[in-house]
Amino acid sequence: MAPLRFSANVSWLFPELPGLPARLRAAGSSGFEAAEVAWPYSESPEALARAAREAGLRLVLINTPPGDREKGEMGLGAVPGRQAAFREGLEQAVLYAKALGCPRIHLMAGRVPRGADRAAVRSEMETVFLENLRHAAGVLAQESLVGLLEPINTRSTDPQYFLDTPQQAAAILQKVGRPNLQLQMDIFHWQIMDGNLTGNIREFLPLVGHVQVAQVPGRGEPDSPGELNFPYLFQLLEDEGYKGFVGCEYQPQDATASLSPQETQQRA
Repeated sequence: MAPLRFSANVSWLFPELPGLPARLRAAGSSGFEAAEVAWPYSESPEALARAAREAGLRLVLINTPPGDREKGEMGLGAVPGRQAAFREGLEQAVLYAKALGCPRIHLMAGRVPRGADRAAVRSEMETVFLENLRHAAGVLAQESLVGLLEPINTRSTDPQYFLDTPQQAAAILQKVGRPNLQLQMDIFHWQIMDGNLTGNIREFLPLVGHVQVAQVPGRGEPDSPGELNFPYLFQLLEDEGYKGFVGCEYQPQDATASLSPQETQQRA
């Protein structure tokens, strides 16, 4: 069994450092071989690529743009009436991914529109999402990129997010039926929404292209107080043959500049 490989999510780690290039350098100095970033768009792709190269890092994941944050948007993939904006954001994400040598893009589904009833708009939003995902799969295939769908819990993190369980995401992936679209498993969100982590990991891991971790309920480091047994979960991922990266997407309880990927697993 190959040991797990960890990537530093520099949108969350090293918050004491101002800006993504500095955080990338810190991740490289801490021994990480890979990094991920939610939204790299505040920096030029050339500057980020240079910082990652100098830090000895490869970028393994970015997100599509969130849309208009001031209007409460958090992704556009399933939002009715925002198809053109989603496609524009996808093109921007592809541009960054190519410049950064990043093979995966999280295609953010987005939120149920304000004032709308989730049940009433579910069918329409799924139809929009399927249309956008088919388009995205074609665009990404031209560049040999993979698109990821991430369920985000609606119990504590984002009550309006459209895609919130692995079952919902897997059903959508099956309907789209494109091999370059995969599942993004954030263990924090999966535990809050459904529990049954052993069963869900075993069932859905064949669809998974990326994993992220944080303790529940505080979203801290794996060894912070909480309900998840990370030594068991990490061993389970290894035993099930997971070959991708495990993203460290948590709120550090203290400065993260000294945290190495080995310590991430050992401290669990």
